Amino acid sequence: MQRIRALALILFLGACSSAKAPPAGEAPKTGWDAAAVLTEQQTAQQVGTGVPTPPPPADPRESLLAEATVQLLEEQHLIHPRLDDKVSQEAFNVYMDRIDAGKMFLLKADRDGLAHHAMKIDDQLRAGKIDLAHDGADVFAARVAVVEKMVASILTAPMDFSNEEFIELDSKKVQPATTEEELADRWRRRLELEVMERVAGMEDRLKPKDPKKTDAADPDEDRSPVSAIPATPELREAKAREDLAKQYSGRFARLRAPGALDAAADVVNAVAAALDPHTEYLPPAESANFDISMSGSLEGIGAVLREKDHYIEVSEIVPGGASSRQGELEAGDLILSVQQEGAEPVDTFDRRIDEVVKMIRGKKGTVVKLRVQKPANVEKTISITRDIVVIEDTYARGAVLERKGKPSYGYIHVPGFYGKRGNGTRAAGADVDALLTKLKGKKIAGVILDLRSNGGGLLDEAVTMTGSFIDRGPVVQVKDNDGEHKTLSDETGGVTYDGPLLVLVDRFSASASEIVAGALQDYHRAIIVGAGPSTHGKGTVQTLVDLDRLTGGKVELGELKLTIQQFFRVTGSSTQVQGVIPDVMLPDPAGYIESGEKTLDHALAWSSIQPEQYAKSSDKWTSEALAKKSAARIAKQPVLAKVATTTELLKARQADTRVPLQRTAWEKRRADQRAALDAASPELDKQPAAFTVIGLDEPAADKQPVDKKAPTAADPKKPLDRAARWRDTLSKDPWVAECLNILADAK
Repeated sequence: MQRIRALALILFLGACSSAKAPPAGEAPKTGWDAAAVLTEQQTAQQVGTGVPTPPPPADPRESLLAEATVQLLEEQHLIHPRLDDKVSQEAFNVYMDRIDAGKMFLLKADRDGLAHHAMKIDDQLRAGKIDLAHDGADVFAARVAVVEKMVASILTAPMDFSNEEFIELDSKKVQPATTEEELADRWRRRLELEVMERVAGMEDRLKPKDPKKTDAADPDEDRSPVSAIPATPELREAKAREDLAKQYSGRFARLRAPGALDAAADVVNAVAAALDPHTEYLPPAESANFDISMSGSLEGIGAVLREKDHYIEVSEIVPGGASSRQGELEAGDLILSVQQEGAEPVDTFDRRIDEVVKMIRGKKGTVVKLRVQKPANVEKTISITRDIVVIEDTYARGAVLERKGKPSYGYIHVPGFYGKRGNGTRAAGADVDALLTKLKGKKIAGVILDLRSNGGGLLDEAVTMTGSFIDRGPVVQVKDNDGEHKTLSDETGGVTYDGPLLVLVDRFSASASEIVAGALQDYHRAIIVGAGPSTHGKGTVQTLVDLDRLTGGKVELGELKLTIQQFFRVTGSSTQVQGVIPDVMLPDPAGYIESGEKTLDHALAWSSIQPEQYAKSSDKWTSEALAKKSAARIAKQPVLAKVATTTELLKARQADTRVPLQRTAWEKRRADQRAALDAASPELDKQPAAFTVIGLDEPAADKQPVDKKAPTAADPKKPLDRAARWRDTLSKDPWVAECLNILADAK
């Protein structure tokens, strides 16, 4: 069989997204007769008992998908894995964890009954007949039918909240149920907790609003008039059960109607995930949605979504989009429901991602309400006015930061590594170079390059940007899936800016951001300051292979996102898993969020290659001295101290997964958590400005004043425009304020 070459590729340098390149060339000959495969009659075996309807026949596309998967993974993946029994066993474990992530459906006997497939997945893929997919789907469907009756029965009767018992919310800490009685008890506890939470939500809405409460009921969560809330506790509990019954009825209906390729996709993705977390199969519907999300021309909320277990997770906030400007929706949020104006919320549990995206998208100016679960297990309703992406907000932006009686510093924020590929008209490297030229004329004492939450982008722009600060030299090494190495260098002589430089990163700075930060750190050209212990740690590149083209366009198969390259710093060290370790570490506002490559199962290991020759800067500062002085200041800085305290509280909340079901104990736990967060909240938006911000492209008079009485505007009643809001937020940023101190220490 001929070697399959990747067509219509996308290089994924960022943590989540990049721009799609146009298709090129014709589909190669693969030795497959797609038409013949499509005419084969394949019949799925029915396993298990209690399946309400006969299972559909196996989709005839599965054999094409299986053959493409084996060939592409073995020949094109970075590590050239051999799909064997070892990979098969690990893939089986991943598969079982994914189809019933919460351990709320399958009994231990169900799982054991599928175990004979554990060492056969590789053989099934090679044979083009994925038996595990259908046996697993049948067993799961049978169990859904049983659980659906359980849930309906439990929700018909009043609940007893007086028993001193608990529920464990972390599925990793529980074992699969061994009997239906044990499974029913597990569901009873879960439903009791959900009813209790719904009743508490109703009662919160009946109380006067307390603006100081961190996660008090949000005015935007009006799902029905307050007058519609029942008057007695008993009636409120009955309403909560009735609402849950409707919600779960919809969830079970969706579980009973999987897509044609869903079963096969579950197995293929289990195999892909057993190799690395970024290799992924996208069936046709998801592939189409992925293409739309990458285009950047949405009239929606400006967020990139992905499936996570049974939920839809926000994986990225698009710079310049509606969510970015609204400010409350964050990466890591799980979307629980979507509500249109004047309509009831629609539950998103187990909905296909393309369905959820369709609900969220809409015309500019309309409002959509998202009920989300934050990473700290706090639920919140967020209202977002749909809008197009504001292009200016996606570009690098500069300013001069002034403090009374102290030197001025330049500031450049880079939201992503954009470029002129496709329809782009500007490039990040050139924009930053132009901003540096402007700043040099402002008599600045140093520059802060802010790469926080920058998920990456185009590799050549990272190289260009690094070149603005160094005079020729290697920037990054790349290892391809064919084992070849190449070094990308700055070949342009001269330096645009040679003064003191600080690069500010966080745990969401990834890929291209890590290339820039790592190179400037290796050259000792910049002080790397991190709002956390390291950057994301994504040192790999993915490409999209259009599987439809491999069949000559006769069949819709979707796409395979495939890991094909790895990055290395000029020292020879990979950024994979480790990321870039900052010279000076500041409190991490997102330290409670489980993120970064090191948190992902089956992440490719860190590795190293031979270093390149390069000349270090002669700057005299040392990271040890700067870190020591910064730590002493932070200990006395109340805002950053509160950030650290809040992070620790949220970590503790996440770790506390054993929840009481006795009503009084549950209410006390809830009240204690809220009180602790309210006391620790730094309330950054209410802080006075720490410095003056003068936009580079704005008149000197139009700047953010340092005014403790009215830090947001000269006239607090006048709404701020987009530029003024940016200046206002920046002027109160305690991380940037500390960066100014660090730059002063480095003299």
